[in-house]
Amino acid sequence: MPAPWPLLNRSLRGDYRVFTVHEETSRAPATGTTHDFYVIDSPDWVNVVPVTAEGELVFVRQYRHGTKEVTLEIPGGMVDPGDDDPAAAGLRELREETGYISDRVIDLGVVEPNPAIQSNRCYTVLAPDAYRVGPPQPDGTEDLDVVLIDPATVPQRIRSGEITHALVVAAFYLYDAWRRA
Repeated sequence: MPAPWPLLNRSLRGDYRVFTVHEETSRAPATGTTHDFYVIDSPDWVNVVPVTAEGELVFVRQYRHGTKEVTLEIPGGMVDPGDDDPAAAGLRELREETGYISDRVIDLGVVEPNPAIQSNRCYTVLAPDAYRVGPPQPDGTEDLDVVLIDPATVPQRIRSGEITHALVVAAFYLYDAWRRA
């Protein structure tokens, strides 16, 4: 079984508002050699699977600067320092991005977006019986369209490439596992 690598040095290389980059020097337990690594530190994230009382899923379409494309995703975002927990952050993001809320959440699980270079986690919560209370209230960096989707179409939307965000695909794996349990 591999052992943890002792951390010998850690230095900040860049601070970019939503993440920082650190250079870390660690020692390989098996050989004693040292190696440098770059780690991206970011707040934890949360994704919300909102399901209306009618059984529809609440999605958003939004432009993503990394891929320069409009994507189809579920609501989500960063867990802010003032959030009580990922579920509270998820409900906040749900309201801001879609105008929907839910009176409860169910924890579906957590994934590590890229443990090779990132230190954060992405939580997924289910928001059952979500209902609209007003218009979305996106922040200044978001331009969103709310879309209601039949859950039966999600697997085909993933296979066809309409849904490509890896953390959204992971969220639907967790949702499907929960539904089958």
